[in-house]
Amino acid sequence: MIERSAVRHAYVHVPFCARRCSYCDFAIAVRRDVPVDDFIAAIERELTVRALSTPLPLETLYFGGGTPSRLGGEGLARLVQAVAARLPLTGNAEVTVEANPEDVTPEVATCWAEAGVNRVSLGVQSFDERVLDWMHRGHGADAPRAAVTALRDAGIANISVDLIYALPEGLGRNWSDDITRALALNPDHLSCYGLTVEPATPLGRWVERGETAPPGEEHYESDFLETHERLTSAGFSHYEVSNYALPGRESRHNSSYWRGVPYLGIGPSAHGFDGRVRRWNVREFAAWARQLDDGADPIGGSESLTQEQLAIEAAYLGLRAQTGLKLQWADVSLVASWVREGWATVAHETLRLTPMGWLRLDALVAALTDHRSRY
Repeated sequence: MIERSAVRHAYVHVPFCARRCSYCDFAIAVRRDVPVDDFIAAIERELTVRALSTPLPLETLYFGGGTPSRLGGEGLARLVQAVAARLPLTGNAEVTVEANPEDVTPEVATCWAEAGVNRVSLGVQSFDERVLDWMHRGHGADAPRAAVTALRDAGIANISVDLIYALPEGLGRNWSDDITRALALNPDHLSCYGLTVEPATPLGRWVERGETAPPGEEHYESDFLETHERLTSAGFSHYEVSNYALPGRESRHNSSYWRGVPYLGIGPSAHGFDGRVRRWNVREFAAWARQLDDGADPIGGSESLTQEQLAIEAAYLGLRAQTGLKLQWADVSLVASWVREGWATVAHETLRLTPMGWLRLDALVAALTDHRSRY
């Protein structure tokens, strides 16, 4: 159980979506009419069920999903206020909301800003109408600019844009054009993810039936390296394998995950971590809500990490971020070859992966942890 007094970061999972995107394997609840009142009441019950010691003020509060913007302007504002009433925020807390462009209007943006939202992560994914249709996205190519304008006019200046690269060749997607159009929005932050094929998704079924072929490794590598070159040339720091930020605009919430610090998870499928024990809530919205109706903690499971597991996680989290990983004396013989290959750099006894190294992240972490286990 996480002692809330040690937690300075909280994540709230809002599961609702208008439809499931073709690549999505997240815990979502597709609803035409979103049960805003019932959801907020259930969140309040979970916070009550898990109330422990007096909390320290939160440094970050993140509303992810699903699609939190499906709650609308007033609904999301009420949710922010409900959580903040039980988990106080510091004066400069980062409050992030994930949003789809089509949900953001001037009225909605104003409601969010007045409730304390100061950062929005906009799920753009592409500006190509054909690609958006293939992805089952609900917005057109012009919606992101309208959303960004509404947010900035409302006073929400910290805006992140999400994009997906390495799409199937048959789509004929122009990744260079998508980068250009994203930069034209003048975002503060970009999150760029390579497409992954999950079995229990429409995309997974298309691939299984041979209707779609996933891109090869060369395509993935080319898109990843072009993204790095274009965005760093535009003044963005490639501070984590999938994330780029202008100076001072790094995601404080996500960076807390990469540092391995404790965080609280609220809502269906949400995870929490106290530095050793990871726990997670039941995945499905209806089951989560039923347990709370019965006055029970909606925990779905937990695991206590061993020292070996903690060491592996520390290596993975350190190497996926620009902060890097502190070298041990026994690492030198192994990582010398990585430096020669251009996969890593070493400075001030800290090992950092290059973009070419990030393309090999899983393999390099496995090699390092295996190497360390022998000493």
